[in-house]
Amino acid sequence: MRARGPPARYPPGATDHDQARLGTAGARHAAGARTSRVPLAWEDGGVRNLAALPKAHVHVHFTGSLSVPSLVDMARSAGVRLPENLTDNVAMQVPADQRGWFRFQRAYDAARAVVRSEEAMRRIVREAARADRAEGSRRLEIQIDPTSYAPYVGGITPALEIVLDEAKAATRETGVEVGVIVAASRTRHPLDARTLARLAARYAGDAPGDVVGFGLSNDERRGRTAEFEAAFRIARRAGLRSVPHGGELLGPEHLREVITHLNPDRLGHGVRAAEDRDLVAEIVERGIALEVCPASNVSLGVFRENEDVPLRTLFDAGALIALGADDPLLFLARLNDQYDIARRQGFSDSELAELARRSIRASFASASSKRAWLAEVDAWLEADN
Repeated sequence: MRARGPPARYPPGATDHDQARLGTAGARHAAGARTSRVPLAWEDGGVRNLAALPKAHVHVHFTGSLSVPSLVDMARSAGVRLPENLTDNVAMQVPADQRGWFRFQRAYDAARAVVRSEEAMRRIVREAARADRAEGSRRLEIQIDPTSYAPYVGGITPALEIVLDEAKAATRETGVEVGVIVAASRTRHPLDARTLARLAARYAGDAPGDVVGFGLSNDERRGRTAEFEAAFRIARRAGLRSVPHGGELLGPEHLREVITHLNPDRLGHGVRAAEDRDLVAEIVERGIALEVCPASNVSLGVFRENEDVPLRTLFDAGALIALGADDPLLFLARLNDQYDIARRQGFSDSELAELARRSIRASFASASSKRAWLAEVDAWLEADN
């Protein structure tokens, strides 16, 4: 379901660029209707330019990284008709229940159905890196389950190799380091996860264009976490980091299961750890990073408003937060929109710089790259405005 409302009305001071990004959904937000669209440049009371803030982007899904115009173009090329809710430029809004997840998954599946060629897959990686470059990202770790794309390119191995090859090319073109995370799905049998873990292990490495981590995504309420433990052991033996989803749709009890069985280096989301102070303390002590995606949390009904996402609670507790866009295609909010949300929650520029530092530290980039980017964050903060 998409939020509907009155005709679009733009406030005084909105530039053409603002209006283009804002779309109908954002205009309704300005008019007072509830939507998950975050405020844009003309509403920005901050000081420094967030697009110039160096950062890392470690939580974004493959097809979900697309822009709406690119999806429409790819659908036209593939001869696929898209549902209106993928082209109406209105941010997704569903309840945090099984019905809401079904609506979300159906929309994602419809988008994924247009990805039917090697060139389409390469385009996704290339455009994701370019979008990140425009937002000041120095590191992109894009997540993919190659199973869904395999029928169109000759199998899961060619599907993954295409993504890895283009990740190398995109790194050279944009200067954004692109790593890849292979993710299994909770909705499939745990044996499928082991197959993907073995595939990911063959391409494990630390350089751009390598597989840097192994994840577990889809509906947190599906599957038994313990049954995926063997797949994560395979991945870890190959040197891959553990990055399962958890703590968005379900709370602390589920997070403890994920931590116990999958030994995560990062948690995809993990935002609901804030409901349990002791759990947050454990996560901080163990050095587990949290890939927090505020716009996604609101679009999927986990929190009612952007202001309700407990960024401050997690930040002040010392959590290693890495803000991420998750699926900007559906939520119409990219990486810097997540930082905008933090700014509107009262984060100062110094605190936004610290969020960027934490995202860099949470990434799987080399120590030398991290040192360089952290110095650039300091320069952003010290520069005259």
